[in-house]
Amino acid sequence: MDSQPTTHGAPGEPTSTKEKVLHTGASMLQSFDPPKQLCAHLHAFHTYASNPGGAAVEANHYCAHLNEDVRQCIIYDSPGPNARLIGIEYLIKPHLYEALEPEERKLWHSHVFEVKSGMLVMPNPPGVPDVAWEPAETEEMNAVVELYGKVYHLWQVDKGHKLPLGAPELMTSFTGESQLDLEKVVKDRDEKLGLDTKHKKEIREGIKEPSVHQDADSAWKK
Repeated sequence: MDSQPTTHGAPGEPTSTKEKVLHTGASMLQSFDPPKQLCAHLHAFHTYASNPGGAAVEANHYCAHLNEDVRQCIIYDSPGPNARLIGIEYLIKPHLYEALEPEERKLWHSHVFEVKSGMLVMPNPPGVPDVAWEPAETEEMNAVVELYGKVYHLWQVDKGHKLPLGAPELMTSFTGESQLDLEKVVKDRDEKLGLDTKHKKEIREGIKEPSVHQDADSAWKK
């Protein structure tokens, strides 16, 4: 019996042995340069721009630097080997954001609260203790705190959808304590990944909090 994950909640038959052999052969011969550029796993929670605060959707970002000022991320519903790809996010530095048209700027969100609250994390690699990993994570948060993100979810797994249905959903970040029960939202995540969000918040007190452009985070201002 096949002990590997099967369909991960999606309709369809488990991948056949024939397909697995073909894929294994292809993976040994073809070039996979774009995904090889992925260099950071960030774990966060998104909420719907159309209904901010109505849900907190787990989002595992796997990100690459397109250049010094632009990052691009693919988003999965879990960090597991059979996770579903549910969205994409682009991250840009403030000078690029400020050059956008006003209506375009309204589609983007800030990361200040996510970073400063400890909600956004870069999970430890297996076997690497906190004391060795936290300096690298904090340095990454120093960079992310100023970035603006534009994110769409293509598959609403939190709604029980078995396939990616309907139009993409613009998502946004949480920007303040009053918008969610942070302790409740991160409880399962912290237990699963062995994290302590409160501790993350404490060690990030020294991260400088940038000002946020008035056009960002517009979902919370309607």
